[in-house]
Amino acid sequence: MVEQQRKRIEDTMTKMVEEIDRTYLRKMQGEMHLCAAKCCSNGTQSVQSVHSCVEQCSTTLNKAQQYVQGELERVQNRLQRCVMECNDNIRTEMGPNPTQDEVNKFSEQFEKCATKCVDTYCDLLPSLEKTMKKVLDSKRFDQ
Repeated sequence: MVEQQRKRIEDTMTKMVEEIDRTYLRKMQGEMHLCAAKCCSNGTQSVQSVHSCVEQCSTTLNKAQQYVQGELERVQNRLQRCVMECNDNIRTEMGPNPTQDEVNKFSEQFEKCATKCVDTYCDLLPSLEKTMKKVLDSKRFDQ
């Protein structure tokens, strides 16, 4: 059951990240490379000027990637906190010397609680994706 939930999260996240990459980040990466190539085509500029120009070309992509990564980390932390709360609640309820039957019962309760966390997490992802797309469309990533 736990493996199924882990796979579900992984698949949902991968699908969302690939969509963001395909729709936004890849285009930005292409633009960054074209910009950097233009910087390098000027044979009269100093090494430092070319370096600064190339660095400037990557600013938008870097900010966008940092924004996406930060949003993903924030929502993953939320899932982890939820699962940790499930674990804490079960530990509190279980007591110091549980019988095997109690351990089995509490394991089942933990799985149900963790599954609810995963359900909530997966339900949040479409909204997160929509929000990230709006921010990426606006090119205002430092929110």
